[in-house]
Amino acid sequence: MINNHQDIWEKCLRIIKDNIPSISFRTWFEPIVPKKYSDSILIIQVPSQFFYEYLEEHYIDILKTSLRRIIGKEVKLEYEVIMKNADVSNSKPYTVKMPTKNKSSLRNKAVNIPISKDTPRNPFVIPGIKKMHIDPQLNSEFSFENYIEGECNRLARSAGYAIAGKPGGTAFNPLFLYSGNGLGKTHLAQAIGIEIKNQYPEKIVLFVTSSKFILQYTEAVRANETNDFIHFYQMIDVLIIDDVQDFAGKEGSQNVFFHIFNHLHQSGKQLVLTSDKAPVELQGLEQRLLSRFKWGLSADLQVPDYETRINILKHKIYKDGIEISNEVIEYIASHITTNVRELEGALISLLAQATLNKKDITLDLAKQMIDKLVKSTKREISIDYIQKIVCDYFSMPVELLRSKTRKREIVQARQIAMFFAKSLTKSSLATIGSQIGGKDHATVLHACKTVNNLIDTDKGFKTYISDIDKKLKM
Repeated sequence: MINNHQDIWEKCLRIIKDNIPSISFRTWFEPIVPKKYSDSILIIQVPSQFFYEYLEEHYIDILKTSLRRIIGKEVKLEYEVIMKNADVSNSKPYTVKMPTKNKSSLRNKAVNIPISKDTPRNPFVIPGIKKMHIDPQLNSEFSFENYIEGECNRLARSAGYAIAGKPGGTAFNPLFLYSGNGLGKTHLAQAIGIEIKNQYPEKIVLFVTSSKFILQYTEAVRANETNDFIHFYQMIDVLIIDDVQDFAGKEGSQNVFFHIFNHLHQSGKQLVLTSDKAPVELQGLEQRLLSRFKWGLSADLQVPDYETRINILKHKIYKDGIEISNEVIEYIASHITTNVRELEGALISLLAQATLNKKDITLDLAKQMIDKLVKSTKREISIDYIQKIVCDYFSMPVELLRSKTRKREIVQARQIAMFFAKSLTKSSLATIGSQIGGKDHATVLHACKTVNNLIDTDKGFKTYISDIDKKLKM
């Protein structure tokens, strides 16, 4: 029979370590300190009340199994929870003993412990950690009712609706939504969250942009509250992360999100992710993350066709309680073809023009406004578009440009793409490099210098640049 509390706990840890993920072991068991063993009672010290409650909810079975295997069936477990005195003048930590509280646990006894200051900090600054107090950060306007279905989004919308009916219980986990700007991926992601809250009010749903997640993580690291940050996100039942491409180059944020993703997925929780590119096209993200993004369903949202654009306009007009003739609606739908955001923006501009100038909404007014809008709207040139134009010009696939090959003609095309990306976009050198062949900022600088030198010394090369420049600005 083992009587030393240190030996007992070390042997328990060996069993536990072999049965749970390594990140969970480091997070939930390494901080535990064995304090005493006597009269078949093992006392362990945990850093906070939340820590104690989490162990009781998620790991009581493995604790029971390991202790009984090491000591025997009569073993009992008690916790010492480090609390902080509410009296500011005397804020030294003190401990409170409590037995296990799970109904099927080793020992049962009702206990009441006040909320501790060690409760994990909620990144959304909502008092307390109670589930019902976590704001899902959803916009009620982005509902399924306001999301018009068409050929462009039917698969994604159907998958989203299936998830809303059974979050975490379908093959669509994670659901990865991707599209260009303004095509409704954020709307659909939020619609899923809203519908889940309607059907399952008790579930914790949270929508957060990746940039906000990164900022919260940075602040948590600075305040030495990383564990609280992780614990908070591990409580979520449905986590919706918008614009995951912004994780590119953020190694620390990628690492912590990887572990949060694993925990939620293994626990049967639902994940919904959005991006401006398909997983296979994302640059600057770790392969282990990209592989997990492909576990469920990846669904793209395409540019809406004419019929869908008509339906989107009619829905908005009906919702706003205004009347516009079909010929005006058809004119707008025929001329604004890029994305839903610009389509709705054109309608709002038309309404504003009519209201401010006290004019009726006629086809002539629509023509005047839409023609000006289309002429004054400059096409946003992206790094992907630049790569496509360069590759079309040299008759090569984009995949070859992004590959590691060092063939002279490929290297030169890659350098030209980097040159135009630097001069025509607002992207950083690191972003340009990561999207064009996975290179660093120094490679981009070298490419731009090489292209400028060749423009000055090689007439044929100068012609290449001139031709591609015209194609990009058409």
